[in-house]
Amino acid sequence: MLALKAIMNAAANESVFAYSVRLLCHQYNAGRSNFKTHRFLEEAMQIKSQKDFFSGLMFAGVGAAFALGASTYNVGTGARMGPGYFPLMLGILLAVIGLVITFTSLVIEAQGGDKIGKIAWKPLFFVIAANVVFGILLAGIPAFKVPAMGLIVAIYALVFIASMAEAGWKLKTTFILATVLAVGSYLAFVVALKLQFPVWPFFVTG
Repeated sequence: MLALKAIMNAAANESVFAYSVRLLCHQYNAGRSNFKTHRFLEEAMQIKSQKDFFSGLMFAGVGAAFALGASTYNVGTGARMGPGYFPLMLGILLAVIGLVITFTSLVIEAQGGDKIGKIAWKPLFFVIAANVVFGILLAGIPAFKVPAMGLIVAIYALVFIASMAEAGWKLKTTFILATVLAVGSYLAFVVALKLQFPVWPFFVTG
């Protein structure tokens, strides 16, 4: 009887030992799995292209701002577009493109991380100035008694000032581009959509 009990105790102890070993192995494997998962997430969240990452964030932010601002106007429908319809759709599209670019910057490898270089102050100044001048010429500033010069003049000013951001810009090419953009904008917004805003300078329309 004593020998049988000794054998049973040994077997029981061996089972406990085996269970302990299996438990330790399971915890070890789980730890390795968690470590691999954590490492995979870290690698996945690394910015592989700084230019694309921050450009995508900028596009998404600007698009969201445009969409939010356009929602304060009458949007209308696809058949009868209101003044807020086009900027709303454009803002949503820009935001979506920005999010896609940001996502690709996290998953697609770029050579050397595609790091951001020095800020190009000259192009940045001319692009911002072009948009500011466009807004002022389009609607004027009544508070400062600045008259509206209309859509056509505003577009020509926009294109010429923005073209100065490029080194070696050409006057003839810029004039052709401004003319095409002015004619296209007139046909799209004034003729087709019948939007109400100044088209010609105040001294022409009286």
